[in-house]
Amino acid sequence: MDVEQARFNMIEQQIRPWEVLDNRVLSLITKIPRENFVPAASRKLAFADIGIPLIHEQEMMQPKIEARLLQALAIQETDSVLEIGTGSGYLTALLAGMAKQVYSIDIYPDFIAEATEKLAQSGIKNVTLKTTDATQPWKQNQPYDAIAITASYPTPPTEYLNALRIGGRLFAIVGEAPVMEALLYTRIHHDAWSKESLFETILPALINAKTPQKFVL
Repeated sequence: MDVEQARFNMIEQQIRPWEVLDNRVLSLITKIPRENFVPAASRKLAFADIGIPLIHEQEMMQPKIEARLLQALAIQETDSVLEIGTGSGYLTALLAGMAKQVYSIDIYPDFIAEATEKLAQSGIKNVTLKTTDATQPWKQNQPYDAIAITASYPTPPTEYLNALRIGGRLFAIVGEAPVMEALLYTRIHHDAWSKESLFETILPALINAKTPQKFVL
């Protein structure tokens, strides 16, 4: 496989058509080798327009979704960012390429261990990784300028909306299969947030996230 041609095709045929035109985002995706973060068994699929399976029934998001997430959060070089769900560590690397500091948490210690190694191999130093259950709100280093949640939530993640500073942005995929919606929240006041619908997709649910009770007649 011609890796650089495959990367170029991914950007031009998947990411740009999804209205990702931010040059910072496109440049970062060009520079950070996605293939190094993909499980060895799926390496040939590194640039495919699919969610790549990870262990623990998790997955890497499609490249175009990762790109839309980055563009929507509009991360600045002075920003402090929280990532909920480290997974492969690839999105962590992209976030680190835009922010001052990234804090990334995951419930699975093997994800954290592998991401630590891959990020070090890539020379990325502005990331702090921690194994913890994200349903128990991560209170350290609050407030954040941006929060990226890489698993779906059945309802809006109130505990993390409250962790944003005024002007802070949060990306979350909210709902239950087959209806999930990618949303961008912006904190506009101490007790007020705006909400923008970005697109529809489906992702595995956050481990231990509480599903709201359904009303039955």
